[in-house]
Amino acid sequence: MKQILIDMPPYAPALERLRTVREAAVATVAPAGATRELPADLLRNKHVLFCTYPPTNFREMDAIEFVQISSVGYSQLYGLGLPERGVRACNARGVFDVTIAEWNLAMMVNLARDLRGMIRNQEHGIWDRSARFQTEVRGRVVGIWGYGGIGRATARLVKPLGMTVHVLSRSGVGPRENTYCVPGAGDPEGSLPDRVFLVGQEPDFLAGLDFLILAMPLTPSTTGLIGERELRALPTTAFVLNPARGPLIQEAALLKALREGWIAGAALDTHYYYPMPADHPLWRFPNVIMTPHISGSDQSPRFLERVWDIFLQNVDRYLAGEPLLNELTPAELG
Repeated sequence: MKQILIDMPPYAPALERLRTVREAAVATVAPAGATRELPADLLRNKHVLFCTYPPTNFREMDAIEFVQISSVGYSQLYGLGLPERGVRACNARGVFDVTIAEWNLAMMVNLARDLRGMIRNQEHGIWDRSARFQTEVRGRVVGIWGYGGIGRATARLVKPLGMTVHVLSRSGVGPRENTYCVPGAGDPEGSLPDRVFLVGQEPDFLAGLDFLILAMPLTPSTTGLIGERELRALPTTAFVLNPARGPLIQEAALLKALREGWIAGAALDTHYYYPMPADHPLWRFPNVIMTPHISGSDQSPRFLERVWDIFLQNVDRYLAGEPLLNELTPAELG
């Protein structure tokens, strides 16, 4: 029988179902929300750990075989020697895709209709029916740079609105296997894009867009990926959306693009500083929407349900000897 230790806020329906699995025994600990030491006798002889942060005395887990974390980022697993110990690990990739995709859609509609301008008018009692408040997104081209879960969930939402989807990808677009996807969301088969561009075709990709959405992770190779050249390649009528990571865009280049009108505006949920200083110039552009990194978070109403869904599916797969969802490679863990 496999011994499971859970250091997560409970989601009652999932925990109840897990307790019915005959091949597993479940122990829980009240979550603390941060890394900490746990009693050594609680950690010994446990085969599975479900947590956000492994305990500081993780080395005491002498029987551990599989770790499931509740976050998409997995830097908390660095330095634990998981590959060397033969320990498998999975993240929560896919748990935020729907909420971030909905943020993308909301921002595109709000930018296209200049909702900020209408709200400013409302606050000053100004009746203004200008044409810029009456546009639509149907027929516009959405460019998604990176076609992982967030990009695929966004494509699923915008296609029924009559928007055209262009994708820039390192290796093309195809099916995704063994990756968590909320049922009915995303593009598991990779069939939704109208056109796919590959690395090296950035100028052609950018030149035809109405909206550019950044949907790639922040790595040493993607930091500062969007600079003056990329922003100038966009039409001056295009908007930039960044729900991924702030430093993907060079800060000085973005400020220059907004000041000089290279782009029509931006929506930013991820930033250069946390929190963004109140005197930062990005707050004051009338064509920029700033949100405080809330497009997807563990305070989303369905976060627990979905992260527990990933874990339950992975427990079933683990016990059956099948491939796990969102399994991290030794290179990623190293």
